[in-house]
Amino acid sequence: MEYFKGITKIKYEGSDSKNPFAFKYYNPEEKVLGKKMKDHLKFSMAYWHTLVADGKDPFGNATMERPWDEITTDPMEQAKVRVKVAFEFMEKMGLEYFCFHDRDIAPEGKTIEQSNKNLDEIVDIIESEMKRTGIKLLWGTANLFSNKRFVNGASTSPNADIFAFAATQVKKAMEITKRLDGSGFTFWGGREGYETLLNTDMKLEQDNFARFLHMAVDYAKEIGFEGQFYIEPKPKEPTKHQYDFDSATVISFLRKYDLINDFKLNIETNHATLAGHTMNHEIRLAVDNGVLGSVDANQGDLLLGWDTDQFPTNIHDTALTMYEIIRGGGFNTGGLNFDAKVRRSSFSVEDLFYGHIAGMDAYAVGLKVAARLWEDRVIEDNLAKRYSSYKKGIGKDIVEEKVGFKELEKYILNKKVLDLNESGRQELLESIINQYIIG
Repeated sequence: MEYFKGITKIKYEGSDSKNPFAFKYYNPEEKVLGKKMKDHLKFSMAYWHTLVADGKDPFGNATMERPWDEITTDPMEQAKVRVKVAFEFMEKMGLEYFCFHDRDIAPEGKTIEQSNKNLDEIVDIIESEMKRTGIKLLWGTANLFSNKRFVNGASTSPNADIFAFAATQVKKAMEITKRLDGSGFTFWGGREGYETLLNTDMKLEQDNFARFLHMAVDYAKEIGFEGQFYIEPKPKEPTKHQYDFDSATVISFLRKYDLINDFKLNIETNHATLAGHTMNHEIRLAVDNGVLGSVDANQGDLLLGWDTDQFPTNIHDTALTMYEIIRGGGFNTGGLNFDAKVRRSSFSVEDLFYGHIAGMDAYAVGLKVAARLWEDRVIEDNLAKRYSSYKKGIGKDIVEEKVGFKELEKYILNKKVLDLNESGRQELLESIINQYIIG
């Protein structure tokens, strides 16, 4: 059965095309820096937003027109249909990867045993579709935030039984991710944080969070799961203060609890915005600390203070994001996962295609701009010049740790004329970036 009738495989037609069902800039086979565009970008469909999101918000009911959900009212039968819909959509979009939470793909049962049985039944179908299409699992994860049992967190819950339940759920999610040969597994601490310190033992909660992650590492070794573990930084929402606030916070957490060799970061653009950072700042931190893993490709609305998960269309942001990824050597196990949803008023099935096309085109342009910047060494040469004083003389001695305060005092007192600072030329660099974008 065909679910997207009248929509054929989306193809690259070039920037002059007026066809809304065509890529204007994303040409998957085009070589950039010696590698195919599709292999640089590794686009992935987010199962939750594409197949499950219904348009509800705090002020209104569902708006999305999803005719496949009307075929049956039985949750398991709906889940089976959604698998077919998902793979038809990915085939037509040319998406080679997908990501999911356990509760996206199969409904939760009344017992853990029933929930796991539901998962196994749906995973059978997913596995078959993966073999048929060649589409791969970028990463799996467990939903430890939607059910009311997680109202006070999962691994950071004050109730030890909830901790145990969360561990049981992650155990199963890891098993199905391994079965589907997922290249990674993500921990997004949806409610791993607090609302007020008046009722929170923050040290115990963070210690328990670390214990939980160590248990996951141990179990991965036990079952032979070799996928990469990720933690996804987010500063707030749903809790007021998340323990995984931003890249710097997560890196410090991993170092403190001896997890830095087992985890990398899955960084989201909209989360960077909520933390008061740019996306390239967050990626630069991860790259410089050797923990860049994967990226949730979306954008937020700077006029709104919450996680809007919009499809990325800002070329300036995609260019600088891809520049940092190129600077870090590109993706290994990760990719660009569209943790993005169409707007509540964009409720037709066609809008799912328009959103993904817009995002894929925006990142394709960003990749090409970033590649030109990298090849021309616009940023790198400027950095080398600006910090050149550390390549010779006293600067070299500082870097090589050959001097201390006394030696530096002697050096500066004997210097008759102090060197003046040079301009950082920020505006020039910003105009050059715009020149590369505009062409």
